Amino acid sequence: MSNTELTLTLGPAADARRPLVLTPGEDLRGYVASHLGRAILFLITLTSVLAVALILLFVIVRSLGFLSGYSLVEFLAGLDWRPTADSPVFGSLAIVVGSLYVSFAALVFAVPVGILAAVFLSDVLSWRARNIVKPVVEILAAIPSVAYGFFAVLVLAPWMQKRFGFSTGTNALNAALILAFMALPTIISVAEDSISALGRELREASYSCGATRMETMLKVVIPAAHSGIIAAVVLGMMRAIGETMVVWMASGNATQIPHPWWDLSQSIRTMTATIAGEMGEAPEGSQHRSALFAIGVLLLFLTFSLNIISEYFLARAKKASGRA
Repeated sequence: MSNTELTLTLGPAADARRPLVLTPGEDLRGYVASHLGRAILFLITLTSVLAVALILLFVIVRSLGFLSGYSLVEFLAGLDWRPTADSPVFGSLAIVVGSLYVSFAALVFAVPVGILAAVFLSDVLSWRARNIVKPVVEILAAIPSVAYGFFAVLVLAPWMQKRFGFSTGTNALNAALILAFMALPTIISVAEDSISALGRELREASYSCGATRMETMLKVVIPAAHSGIIAAVVLGMMRAIGETMVVWMASGNATQIPHPWWDLSQSIRTMTATIAGEMGEAPEGSQHRSALFAIGVLLLFLTFSLNIISEYFLARAKKASGRA
């Protein structure tokens, strides 16, 4: 068979413009371009890492003046936060507890709804409808938090005060409900991706054993995707803990630990709301301003720990689905 017949039979090469044998100059240019592209991508990644590290270092350095001159035990275990008193007191325990309190309360509302919505999107809703509904759910995360805050103060707070007889509508329940709604897009999206990644084989094996759809979802699919679901819950909690405007506007900003603990009608105060509300009033170089940076250090380490936990469970979910 001649070369012409062989070309007609096999067709043109995938990239006929690229020679099979490169000249030394072309080989050198390809080598330089490949390593230059890697170097640029490495510098971009390194810049983002350095930016986060510098922010963390800046917050820690600005808090050292307070941490070196104030009792760390009193700061972490004290219940009173009175920075403008004649004898200032900086006890952050009630503020830290308030942040965790309202975040866990938000998860109580958001997690069941988020997991059920993720299962509905992945296994019940048709593929065409899912491609419409899921982007709409994810768009909810783009709504500004101040808009949620206005709704909480102007609509939800008066309604709760009138409907349930609360002394104030700006309380932990108000903030928790809004935070739950804000965390739902994150929980639904991550959980749905984890559930969909399991594939059809697991579901078909369950159906072949005589299980119903509900039994398959509750006893097979959700347990198999537990790592991704836990990661979704942790990411949703990070969304709630890091929120500022909603808790500042809707929580009541009372420095106290709710008693009894289950009474969500009481006002609380969070770390983010304390920083946002007092940073503008704290003089530069004062102990009050350094104390706010110390609260920022606590918040950074808390969110950093949650981020590590979420990455661990996301890695487990990818490994379980065979994508690692």
